[in-house]
Amino acid sequence: MPSFSLTNAHIRVFLLFTAGYFLSYFFRSANAIIAPDLTRELGLTADQLGFMTSIFFATFALAQIPIGIGLDWLGPRWITPALFLIAIGGAVLFAGGSSLAMLATARALIGIGMAGALVGALKMFSQWFPPQQFATVSGILVGIGSMGALVAATPLAAFSAAFGWRSVFLVGAAVTFVIAVAIMLFTRNYPPGTAPASTGGVSISGVLQVVQSRAFWQIAPINLFATGMLLAFQGLWAGPYLYDALQMDAVQVGNRLLLLSGSATLGYIASGWLAHRFGLTQVIVVGCGMFALIQAMLALRPDPFWIAPLYALYGFTGTASILLLTHTRQLYPNTITGQAITAVNVFGIGGTFVLQWGIGLIISTYPQVAPGVYPPEAYSTALFITAALSLLALGWYLPLAYHTARTAPTEQVAL
Repeated sequence: MPSFSLTNAHIRVFLLFTAGYFLSYFFRSANAIIAPDLTRELGLTADQLGFMTSIFFATFALAQIPIGIGLDWLGPRWITPALFLIAIGGAVLFAGGSSLAMLATARALIGIGMAGALVGALKMFSQWFPPQQFATVSGILVGIGSMGALVAATPLAAFSAAFGWRSVFLVGAAVTFVIAVAIMLFTRNYPPGTAPASTGGVSISGVLQVVQSRAFWQIAPINLFATGMLLAFQGLWAGPYLYDALQMDAVQVGNRLLLLSGSATLGYIASGWLAHRFGLTQVIVVGCGMFALIQAMLALRPDPFWIAPLYALYGFTGTASILLLTHTRQLYPNTITGQAITAVNVFGIGGTFVLQWGIGLIISTYPQVAPGVYPPEAYSTALFITAALSLLALGWYLPLAYHTARTAPTEQVAL
């Protein structure tokens, strides 16, 4: 776009797609608070709880590549709300779930349905906002959207205590329906008068171009462990860690999850500014490095006094991973933006599935000290392993980060 003027249409696009991502974050995070209810009511073990919760991210990841092709072909106006209808069915099924199989199937459907929330918004914003504003707008998108995790902390705990955890998902389904209809009715794929780029229909050539590049395989592993571990811990294990390893009660857990989520929100909002100020890859490297070290510190099971600041830092530094999608946008042409972002996002969301389930498997190797309760050492082992793997992935990413920092002009760094 040669010039840019913010209009009501821009605002509608931003608000509605941000609301959709808010719902995605809410659904992915809800099980962290209701985990004790699910364990008690359905008799789930740690590995079963981890698998059932993480299946959201497995189907979410598997859907990324076809969604990327669909976004580049039909556009977010149609793809995103169509997927939301699948999420609605999953939320209703989860509300009526009476077995592990039903809950896992429901989480799988919700994962598919929410798989286009973030990448659909990013694709839409790449068409509605100029490149130099992309990092800032996308950072605000993820910051506001991540407030869904805030609602999935203390407020969800209070709502669930008053009305039951099943009501949470019925209300979520109703709100999702409203947003889906609003996106179809009140947004367009492109600004008025803007001719869409020709995509030539459905093709996997863009995906092949992305995955055959060396840069993709340098950026994908760090996205797996950075994005994956933030979402895996925030969405499930941050709660049981406090319950089991530090013997906190539900209110204490909810408050610390609220702090973690609030810090993540601030981190997402600040990410664009930090990238402009200090450099895109510099912020990614420092943020992801600190994020891994904080995992190791949590593995040491510090005094409960330090949990609040550590959870705050965990949330804030973990959000540096969102800039990996901005880095991806720099590396590939606009005609395959949707496919490039979704290909990298497969690893972030797929990593969440692997890590969320994998942590449960590690924890389950330790004997329960009470029904549904595992020893602190189980969590320490899991966190030490994820910290080490995160640092290895960061080391693999460093050459690409260094090359980008040297070759990208300052004004281009945060596109």
